[in-house]
Amino acid sequence: MSDQQQAQQARLGVPKTYKLFVGGRFPRSESGRVYEVAEAKTGSWLANAPRGTRKDARDAVAAARGAFPGWSAATAYNRGQVLYRVAELLQGRREQFADEVAAAEGLTARRAAQQVDAAIDRWVWYAGWTDKIAQVAGSANPVAGPYFNLSAPEPVGVVGVVAPQADGGSGHALLGLVSVLAPVLAAGNTAVVLLSSAAPLPGLSLGEVLATSDVPAGVVNLLSAERVADVAPTLASHADVNALALPGRDAELEAAAAETLKRVFAGSEDWSATPNGTRRLLAFCETKTVWHPVGS
Repeated sequence: MSDQQQAQQARLGVPKTYKLFVGGRFPRSESGRVYEVAEAKTGSWLANAPRGTRKDARDAVAAARGAFPGWSAATAYNRGQVLYRVAELLQGRREQFADEVAAAEGLTARRAAQQVDAAIDRWVWYAGWTDKIAQVAGSANPVAGPYFNLSAPEPVGVVGVVAPQADGGSGHALLGLVSVLAPVLAAGNTAVVLLSSAAPLPGLSLGEVLATSDVPAGVVNLLSAERVADVAPTLASHADVNALALPGRDAELEAAAAETLKRVFAGSEDWSATPNGTRRLLAFCETKTVWHPVGS
């Protein structure tokens, strides 16, 4: 055995410690508790993920609310630039994400790399929509009278996002997450995201990318929890959350959201397929109409 091999065997492993991403910082869960995340194929221990609580969710909502005025008021072109920067950083850490996705979902290295590439492409695709959605969804409305009548899409506010739950190598851990998060941000909203319980590590690493990008603190907040039921009901019932994105129909969460008149978008898709047009963008917009006298 060479000296180099002996030195490598003598080293202790340095397991990564994952944390939440709230308000641009990396706090531990307020409970201080974690849960074990296992490799999908072998069941062996991968890492400990923070076990988010209802208090963590409320802190994340407060951070998202605080960031909303600045993010929604930024020009659409600037938001696109900021989101594109995230794609650049994802590309720079492509190998790391491919390893994490492969371990999280039991995929081959080649398949995991394809998932990461698709996630980066998906992020770029939504970044390009920031300054186009108003032209597609806005309009100059014909009215009977000496007025201009203009309609334009506006962000709804803070969106609670329950990310797709990883299931049998479906690519949900990163590609699914990007597919539900990017349109929320591109539309000008801020987000509190509950990551996949079984495969949260790629999402928690995305927080490291966001922290070193130009995305303002609080625009994206990432929570992990051992069970969806630990945190999702808090997001659904929170009065300062304006809309809810669910990976499928959930009667209890939808009922909780209805009590505070939240908009709910519930739908799962084949994340490897081309996005279904502007559907997810417009789900988190509301139309503002302005009347203005002609000649004034």
